[in-house]
Amino acid sequence: MGTDYYNVLKVNRNATEEDLKKSYRRLAMKWHPDKNPGDVKKEAEAKFKKISEAYEVLSDPQKRAIYDQYGEEGLKASADGGGSTSMNGAAKQRFNPRNAEDVFAEFFGSSKPFENMGRAKSMRFQTEGAGTFGGLGGNENKFRSYNESVGTSSSQARKPPPVETKLPCSLEELYAGSTRKMKISRNVVKPNGQLGTESEILTIDIKPGWKKGTKITFSDKGNEQPNQLPADLVFVIDEKPHDLYTRESNDLLVHRKIDLVDALAGTTVNLKTLDGRDLVIKLTDVVTPGYELVIAKEGMPIVKENGRRGNLRIKFDVNFPKRLSSEQRHSIRKVLGGQPQQQ
Repeated sequence: MGTDYYNVLKVNRNATEEDLKKSYRRLAMKWHPDKNPGDVKKEAEAKFKKISEAYEVLSDPQKRAIYDQYGEEGLKASADGGGSTSMNGAAKQRFNPRNAEDVFAEFFGSSKPFENMGRAKSMRFQTEGAGTFGGLGGNENKFRSYNESVGTSSSQARKPPPVETKLPCSLEELYAGSTRKMKISRNVVKPNGQLGTESEILTIDIKPGWKKGTKITFSDKGNEQPNQLPADLVFVIDEKPHDLYTRESNDLLVHRKIDLVDALAGTTVNLKTLDGRDLVIKLTDVVTPGYELVIAKEGMPIVKENGRRGNLRIKFDVNFPKRLSSEQRHSIRKVLGGQPQQQ
């Protein structure tokens, strides 16, 4: 059956050029022999060689087409009749994998990406080992373990902190959910090691009920730099102010002013919901300043609780008249059952 190059690079058979680059960059940095000294070096060399071979094949459209059809054996068939006659000569050019270091150098722009890190490791090693090197005695194993651990950690490709950007959303979007298409432009490291730019459209599916501060992460979509892993790109949900509603957790809050006569005699409140419905609420209670009417299940959707919603809360402020005539005062007292004032 031969080698499964897709499995070697940890990608699927529909992997794009970008997928191949990303996976090769990660695996090659992980298994480079310079980064794996000691007992694991032979294993690292073998894996590094296979990773480079897989990338060389799959990143070349012609080689990949032959491999997809005939496998490794067909790709490596010799020109002396060892290959299948159905290949129409496609595989008659024997495939000899290039030196893994050459593939690595072409991709990263250097075959010695850990050289500077190695110098730093050596300096630290000498500084912290001063005064003990001449008489290691029983500490020899600890000294060796320390050296190897420093080599592993200091040569590891670093990943920068995530790059965060706000994504302003209306309450309507967060109520019903929506889809955003975001076009990004970022720096990328080309296979020859040079920096270039590429554009990409990212799709963000905003779920009903998402709150301010919710984060959507796109792994490795930040700017790239040589010998450094790309940062993650993070969009952070932000809420735009609404003309009518204020959100408090899963509840929606509305402030409504009514006249004194409506507060005493009752009225009807009409609201347009965030999903466009006309909500008609009959107010029959006597309303005092600061009174709050709660309408169940007319608030925001609750994430991960399918069908559940918060409440709609209407807070009232009563407009009192600034002046009343004596006739009005008399009528109010009469209606409310009070005694008329003596003139």
